[in-house]
Order: sequence, then C-alpha cells, then structure tokens
Amino acid sequence: MTASATMTIRVSSETKLKLERIAAETRRSKSFLAAEAISAYVDRELGVEGIKRGMADAAAGRVVPHDEAMAEIDAIIEASEARRADKA
Repeated sequence: MTASATMTIRVSSETKLKLERIAAETRRSKSFLAAEAISAYVDRELGVEGIKRGMADAAAGRVVPHDEAMAEIDAIIEASEARRADKA
C-alpha cells in the first residue's frame, strides 16, 4: 500500500454538504473522495505544464517537421509488424 500523509483543508459549507451527499451515495468516505479529487486535479495540472513546455519549445523552434515525425512513426510501426510476423 502507498504511504499517505494527512492534510487539513478548508472548503465552503456548500462544498462540504455536496461532498457528504456524494459520500453517502457512493458509500465512500469524504476523505477518500477528497483525496481522489485532489489527485485528479494534481495530475491534470501537471499535464498542463507539459503542454506549456511543448508550446515554449515550438515558439523557440525546437520542433520536428510533420513529415519527419510521420516517417519515424511509420518506421516504428513497420518494424513492430515485422517482428510480430517473424514470431507467428
């Protein structure tokens, strides 16, 4: 099991009531649901960082032309298909 840490957060009374409702309907604890929501939020935000880095790379000209990228992808697919055919 993954180690966990305890956090204390403040939410509006309305949000707390909504969370209690969801917890009752799903038979999950409020803590479980809050942890799942925070985890999803953090993962989503970190994904946005990657997009921002990619946009900065594109603005700086650190890109691969589409035709080159597609040729590399096609070569990888062909090599994979050839290995699969050899095993059959």
